[in-house]
Amino acid sequence: MIGSQDIMIALALGMIFFGAKKLPELARGLGESLKEFKKATTQPDEPPGATAQPLTIPASAGPTRRCASCQTALHGDWAHCPKCGAAAPVA
Repeated sequence: MIGSQDIMIALALGMIFFGAKKLPELARGLGESLKEFKKATTQPDEPPGATAQPLTIPASAGPTRRCASCQTALHGDWAHCPKCGAAAPVA
């Protein structure tokens, strides 16, 4: 457990290594870093309102195949549906 004597020794060593003028700047920077970290960990990964875009296949890819179970459009060389994982029908 950290006692008051340990804190006093740490502060004295900090003043020796960094100087009295630099310690408040270091503490302020540490506080701002912790605040930014906390803010970044509480925010969701995606902004609100952002939705996943459906997979689209260019018109030049030829006839489109569809997944038998979820009807997702499949690219010509795909062996499995990226949405449900079902085996793609053979063209």
